[in-house]
Amino acid sequence: MKKMIFTLALGLLSAVGANAQDAKSTKGDWYVGTGNIANTAWTDWSVSPTLGYGVTDNLMFGLGLAQDGAEADLSMGLHARYFVSVGGEDMFIYVASADVLNLDDLNLNVGVGKLFTFYKGMYVDPKIVFDLNEKTTNLQLGFGLKF
Repeated sequence: MKKMIFTLALGLLSAVGANAQDAKSTKGDWYVGTGNIANTAWTDWSVSPTLGYGVTDNLMFGLGLAQDGAEADLSMGLHARYFVSVGGEDMFIYVASADVLNLDDLNLNVGVGKLFTFYKGMYVDPKIVFDLNEKTTNLQLGFGLKF
């Protein structure tokens, strides 16, 4: 199942990448999207909305909510993206905290990614993220709207 989701994600990125525009944050941009949908079985998907705001050119701060089932506690994570140009390509540096409501177990993630906008502000944002607490590297994929 993981291979199928990964293959579908790569296919989507390839199809979108042909017509996509590179994107970076500008002051006043709003982002409404999803958290990570990669590496998750479709039976385990949960609603995890994210909201972000471009505070300056090239810097976006955001908030994400997640609940893994009806019995689980709500978790709130903060994230930031700093957009940089690397060899003419706009990419972002990603820093996130998994759950700021539980200060006893603050989990930080760092990574790099690329935001592809396509049809009228819709975007996909694949990223490679290193979990500092678990010492693992993961491929993450989100999507949403930029306006």
